[in-house]
Amino acid sequence: MKRWRLMVFPLLLVLILVACGSTEEGTGGSENEEENTSQEEESTTGEENQEQTDSETPPETITVQLKDSDGKEVGTAELEQEDQGVDINLVASSLPEGMHGFHIHENGSCEAPDFKSAGGHFNPTDVSHGTESEDGPHAGDLPNIEAGKEGSVQKEITADQVTLKKGEKNSLVKVGGTALVIHSKADDNKSQPSGDAGERIACGVIKK
Repeated sequence: MKRWRLMVFPLLLVLILVACGSTEEGTGGSENEEENTSQEEESTTGEENQEQTDSETPPETITVQLKDSDGKEVGTAELEQEDQGVDINLVASSLPEGMHGFHIHENGSCEAPDFKSAGGHFNPTDVSHGTESEDGPHAGDLPNIEAGKEGSVQKEITADQVTLKKGEKNSLVKVGGTALVIHSKADDNKSQPSGDAGERIACGVIKK
């Protein structure tokens, strides 16, 4: 009888040790599973937060101050990047009554009194001027604006051939910048190279 007891006790001890080891391994597996699940949840949350941040990023905007040949501010233009191009919201005053050519010029320089430092129209694709030309218009060709009896004008225009994104061929914030120019007469949309729009009476640099 004593011999039987001596044989049973070691066997029970071995079984108990084996059972404890299995329990610990199972617990470790559960902990690893929980840790992996937590990491996956954190990764998913991070991606969602990044997507939300990207969607909430405001569009780029630039404010341009337009001045006349005497250096007096005659208006402002708010430029905002949109999917379809650049929205230009112009508010100006003290202009001669009537129609005026309105363009984006190739240089970010507005030296009074003639503003010739602004160069020609912004034309990165090297085409002809005007919507009525065979291979036009320039990227910087914009619709005419009309000043009322008090010389004021408010107009919103979408320039669909340009962007405010840096590094693009048609970017308005290229090295050296670009400029907005108001002319004394209306643009006829066909005469080369600038629509016979007359003198440059107001100018504003487009820059960040």
